[in-house]
Amino acid sequence: MKQWFLLPWLVLLMVPISFGETKILFIGDSLSAGHGVERDEAYPVLVEAALKQQGLEVQVQNVSISGSTTASALGRLKWYLKSKPDAVFLALGANDGLRGQSITGIKNNLLECIKLAQKNHLSVYLAGMKMPPNYGKEYTDQFKNLFVAVAQETGVPLLPFLLKGVAGRPELNQADGIHPNRIGHQKVAALVTSFLANQLKQAPHVP
Repeated sequence: MKQWFLLPWLVLLMVPISFGETKILFIGDSLSAGHGVERDEAYPVLVEAALKQQGLEVQVQNVSISGSTTASALGRLKWYLKSKPDAVFLALGANDGLRGQSITGIKNNLLECIKLAQKNHLSVYLAGMKMPPNYGKEYTDQFKNLFVAVAQETGVPLLPFLLKGVAGRPELNQADGIHPNRIGHQKVAALVTSFLANQLKQAPHVP
């Protein structure tokens, strides 16, 4: 009788325990929304598929909006908290920089969003941005460094440059020279997938 009693417990111990999906909220602008490419060609969609191929149980919710700036980050996060995400991939700032907005203002907007996410026990992953050299060395340096400063102040992992290996390469961008084309999105997806996979494997989600 004791053997039959123990058997179900032994079976349970042999079955892998699943902690469920990690829901990642992508908050970005046209770069993440997939401006100029098909919906399923945008890098967040590709990232979800690639992470699943690596055995990571994730669900990507892409709430990126073309033209948005860091000023929209806090309000968007507040709205989408009701969907109960586990993590946020924050990829904003490009439009702020292109409009020459205040470095302090951009930084404060990002800090507010990240602090709200952390208050709600969400993991945060920050994507850095860079400006073209024609904006002047002082502004471009300050812009690049603000993402480093935000990451250090909040303790969040930083992907230094979202468009690494894609920006400035005509064959990977659309005619406007700003937005990645289909192949460009694949390059961005590979970069983001590698970054997120490392982070998720280090700290798996446990509800």
